[in-house]
Amino acid sequence: MAAHHEPTPVHEVQDMADWVFFEFLFGEPKSWHLPKILGIQITKFMILELIAAGLILLIYIPLARRIRQGGLPRGRFWNFFEGVLTFIRDEVARPNLDIHHSHGHGAEGHGFDDAGPTTLHEQKEMAKSGHHPADQFVPFLWTLFLFILFCNLMGMFPMMGSPTASIWVTGGLALIVFVLLHAVPIAKVGLVPYLKSLWPKIEMPPGAVFQVMGILFTIMIGLIEIMGMFIKSGVLAVRLFANMFAGHMVLANILFFIYVVGKTTILQGQGHFLWGGVTVASIIGVVGLSLLELFVGFLQAYIFTFLTALFIGMNLQHAVEH
Repeated sequence: MAAHHEPTPVHEVQDMADWVFFEFLFGEPKSWHLPKILGIQITKFMILELIAAGLILLIYIPLARRIRQGGLPRGRFWNFFEGVLTFIRDEVARPNLDIHHSHGHGAEGHGFDDAGPTTLHEQKEMAKSGHHPADQFVPFLWTLFLFILFCNLMGMFPMMGSPTASIWVTGGLALIVFVLLHAVPIAKVGLVPYLKSLWPKIEMPPGAVFQVMGILFTIMIGLIEIMGMFIKSGVLAVRLFANMFAGHMVLANILFFIYVVGKTTILQGQGHFLWGGVTVASIIGVVGLSLLELFVGFLQAYIFTFLTALFIGMNLQHAVEH
């Protein structure tokens, strides 16, 4: 049993080892103290992340089996979830990762792999087959989008919460993206050529002064490029965390008015009219803001996935061209 404490809005959006249910509704908080496994403390957000992953598998494994069998989309459920995947593939992955190179760029001179389209005939055949060079990244982008989306929407349910309202969760996602941002071009061009591509090349006029200035500029721009490598992923983590945390904090604060007014009126015998009015107004406000929060949940999952595809495409394009 968790220790008795005064509830706060921040408490409702934090990751904790005690999962509190029906706080103060039955006189004492009802909670579940999560155990340690192999010395690692299990937390509320860890459980919610597993639930989100389980829901994704529960929805998409049967859907994939039906599609594999050649079944036509039927019903709103199938059309919606299949449409989400189609949108990420056609509007996020392919536009941002559609990179074709001429033979003048390097020894390979084409897309992501050695089987990329190098002739007009090959490109037409690829279009007929439905294959696209960006499709190898689609499963990752699908997984990333769905996981973030389901984690965002977890906070819409009472007594749960959004794991993406924790900087540690969004930081972990950003770290995965950071590794992929550099692993993809390294796999394409090699480690040494990729590192060389990160270092700027500045041509200066002849002369000792200009050469020294060129070296200084190269070092400065090179350091900025290196900082940018980390900033890109850091921005992904902070953007998602800030939006989800702020949204749930607003909802928690509005609902917290009910508790505060109830404590200062009903418990002190001052009547129920004010508490009833605040309760009705708070519920209406939360319902309206919840619709906005639902939109934000989809939007932030899309932005995170879109920027990931964009950054991968930019890194790969830059590495191949240099």
